[in-house]
Amino acid sequence: MEAAKKRTAERLARERAAKLAKRSQSEREPGPVGFMPRHHLDIPRSMMKTSIAILLHLASRTFVLFVLCITLGMAQAPAPIYYTVRIPAAQTHYVEVEARIPTAAQPRVELMMAVWTPYVIREYAKNLESVTARTDDGRPLVIEKARKNRWRVETGGADPIIVSYRVYCHVMDVQDNWVDDEFALLNGASTFLTLAEHAARPHDVQIILPPTWKTTVTGLPSVPGSPHHYRAPDYETLVDCPVVAGNPAVYEFAVEGKPHYLVDVGEDGVFEGGRAARDLARIVREDAKLWGGLPYDKYLFLNLLTGGAGGMEHSNSTALMSDRWNTRTHLNYLRWLEVASHEFFHTWNVKRLRPAELAPGEYETEPYTTSLGIAEGFTSYYAPLMVHRAGLSTEEELLATLSRAIRELQTTPGRLVQSLSLSSFDTWIKFYRPDENTRNTAISYYTKGEVAGFLLDARVRAATHGAKSLDDVMRLALARNPAGGGYTPAAFRSAVSEVAGTDLSAWFARVFDSTAELDYREALDWFGLRFSGESNQQAWLGADTEAEDGRLMVTHIPRGTPAYEAGLDTGDEIVGFDEFRVRPAAWDQQLANYQPGDRLPLLLARRGRLIRVTVTLRQEPGLAWKLEAATASPHRAVW
Repeated sequence: MEAAKKRTAERLARERAAKLAKRSQSEREPGPVGFMPRHHLDIPRSMMKTSIAILLHLASRTFVLFVLCITLGMAQAPAPIYYTVRIPAAQTHYVEVEARIPTAAQPRVELMMAVWTPYVIREYAKNLESVTARTDDGRPLVIEKARKNRWRVETGGADPIIVSYRVYCHVMDVQDNWVDDEFALLNGASTFLTLAEHAARPHDVQIILPPTWKTTVTGLPSVPGSPHHYRAPDYETLVDCPVVAGNPAVYEFAVEGKPHYLVDVGEDGVFEGGRAARDLARIVREDAKLWGGLPYDKYLFLNLLTGGAGGMEHSNSTALMSDRWNTRTHLNYLRWLEVASHEFFHTWNVKRLRPAELAPGEYETEPYTTSLGIAEGFTSYYAPLMVHRAGLSTEEELLATLSRAIRELQTTPGRLVQSLSLSSFDTWIKFYRPDENTRNTAISYYTKGEVAGFLLDARVRAATHGAKSLDDVMRLALARNPAGGGYTPAAFRSAVSEVAGTDLSAWFARVFDSTAELDYREALDWFGLRFSGESNQQAWLGADTEAEDGRLMVTHIPRGTPAYEAGLDTGDEIVGFDEFRVRPAAWDQQLANYQPGDRLPLLLARRGRLIRVTVTLRQEPGLAWKLEAATASPHRAVW
């Protein structure tokens, strides 16, 4: 019996040891991720269910709190920058800016000024002076230049900080600032310092006007109940909305139920603003018809009648510079309408249908794209076409505008040196920085792009037997790039081929990517046109000249001209011809006494020496590029 008890005790001891070993092993072995190992606890089953329920409840509350914290962090928008802009003495051409800048209590922040706007390095920071920083209670802070367009502020944890500076505003240009005692034009890129970041931070602008000024006009959203107070949702919008201040004449018109404003500065009883507003309304309707609607809530034509020239597109406005006398003659008025039409067409083509490389938000490093022939050139093609479709120009006037572009291209030697794609890519160093040799080495993507748009429009129409046109290409490209998404050259070319129903990659390779001469035959045949090749027997020297201090100076000599082949040089002074003294004001009349083929001896002054050369005069080649109707083609009626 004792032996049996002993064996039983030993068996129970072995079983207990085995259980302990097994439990210890289960504690050491890891379970599945997120699962706690189950211990063999001798607890009631009901208590175990209650404990698990409590744990699950606590876990769910922790998860909800975690998600809520993440959501609140993501939803919390960056704090705005608040600007106050004052014009204390407009005749000095200065504005004073005070910026209230959030820092999130960082020990230091960097501020930046835009370096470029299309398509020039403008170095706006050069016009800033007296840049200081302080805390909200007036304690000075250390601020120093970090780069040519950046400032670093040691905040000491202060939040916000106040940065004050002055901006000199005396550049009469649609992309810069101008302030005098009559009006102010303020562009965001050239006026406002901002944080060097890429957050979608609101920028709030309050403008304090001189006592005699009553009006500010801009595409920026207004702050309700606060005059001359605006808030941009981000820096891109701030840059994209110039401000005009003063006492301009404002003409309102509606298209598709949306308000549009012609804002005239400097009418002086000369420029016919009411007439211009009515005609702009007709152009806007044609654009809305082409694109399928208007993509903005309001639109502003900021028309600065300063005697300057040019325009700059924005998402819901354009800044134009022109002459108050433009409505007095038909041709000048037509040119003004075409410029306005060009900038308005950019509302879609560039602002909403943009090359991928021109993505918004980067204003310190210039972007490079090969697609400006589309962005600017096609817009140049459509500008006079929309004026014509609006019934504001005749067919002859439309053809005259297109002829000028063809003639400019075909008489520019650089067309055989630089392709359209390369002209776009090199805009930063070529187009807007010309020298005396530019015509020999470069072309304008505006000009060749306009001609390419004409040829491509005809190519698509011919390929589809008139069922489709370049209009359909532009609409498809926009639909493929919603909300301003950028297109690549390959994507745009693919859209063209899709609309045309045939592969046009070889066409683009020849017209955009090479320097081959353009073939006009298909376009001429489709639209029933021809080049008139009119004859002019006036002799042609081929050198550009200008009068300078009573001297006739050579400024440009295109390759292949009589002047180029005779050895004239830029900077030469033409002193005499054929034993006679040159009269700068009458040079064209003096040259008109000769015929193509005549040999003309010239006396030149070059770096203090007198030089004699003989030029064989020729007929000017540009006269061969004038378009005219060859047949009564029905295709022109639906152009």
